Amino acid sequence: MAADELNGNLPPIEPSRPGTIIASPRFEVPVDVHLILRRTGNHGAEVLLSRRAGDVYASGLLHLPSGHLDGPHEDAVAGVIREAKEETGVIIDRADVRAAVTVHHRSPAGGARIGFFFEVTRWQGTPSIRESHLCCEMPPPGPVTAAAYGGSRLPTVAPGISRSIRTTGSTAARWPGRSSTEERAPGRR
Repeated sequence: MAADELNGNLPPIEPSRPGTIIASPRFEVPVDVHLILRRTGNHGAEVLLSRRAGDVYASGLLHLPSGHLDGPHEDAVAGVIREAKEETGVIIDRADVRAAVTVHHRSPAGGARIGFFFEVTRWQGTPSIRESHLCCEMPPPGPVTAAAYGGSRLPTVAPGISRSIRTTGSTAARWPGRSSTEERAPGRR
């Protein structure tokens, strides 16, 4: 093997060369980050939600502050910290971010997505609407109940919040048309 090949400088693939295997491109999906900004209130756990607005997916529905990674230079924790500041104005220290759940699901258009949910219980600042073109309301945090995250909300929010309250490091897959037992997190039958 040549020194260039050892350093990752491989020669171009020659499809006409007998025995050459042409590699297909790797599967890629959009990466979403969701912030579970949680505090303990008089009646238990409370989570900050905002009402989506404008020309965005699920406009008018309540959702967690969230967004997408800005590119390959940004890791998921940096992304959720950035989104928190952009959307709510709160400042979060990286050490205060806890992985809550990962959800692999399909969007209504049918494309696969990965959503990383992170829980934060300590932050600086008071949450407020910072992107009024994307958020039209930020109700005061309220008790986390099953009714609060019913069918009128985005389908990935309820599993993210409920698993965060119960445990850390959970995963879930949400695929339209599958039974609830098929959508359970691995090891949770």
